[in-house]
Amino acid sequence: MKALMKTTKAAKPAEVEKKWHIVDATDLVVGRAAVVIANVLRGKHKTSFTPHVDCGDNVIVINADKVKFTGNKLANKVYYKHTGYAGGIKAITAEKVLDGRFPERVLEKAVERMIPRNPLGRQQMRNLRIFAGAEHPHTAQNPETLDIAGMSRKNKVGA
Repeated sequence: MKALMKTTKAAKPAEVEKKWHIVDATDLVVGRAAVVIANVLRGKHKTSFTPHVDCGDNVIVINADKVKFTGNKLANKVYYKHTGYAGGIKAITAEKVLDGRFPERVLEKAVERMIPRNPLGRQQMRNLRIFAGAEHPHTAQNPETLDIAGMSRKNKVGA
């Protein structure tokens, strides 16, 4: 009887093999890129995906300041934050964030909001490195190129 039962093997943290991926975000749509990056960070692209284990890979994103928004989102999308004081809500548009001092925060927040909000999600977010320019200090890890543009095209009908 035991031979007929199908069991799913849960991955253990010691058995997880982490790879490094690099993404060039030039001319990528923010939401479409964030979905693929979040799935790689969580490990959902692997057959050994286990929801309660960090089995995702490390992701390096370069040229995060060159991401695109569709429609009028560049001018109309508003990011809110609160200072902690009464009436202390602050608003800034996506265009101002991209032109500002830390343009990589647009992509970082998009990915962060697709990851679970718990200790495991915070651990998975530590595997994401985002850089505004083309330079990054992780060449020693020999990252593989992750083709996000091809992945998003593959999922569209008629492509």
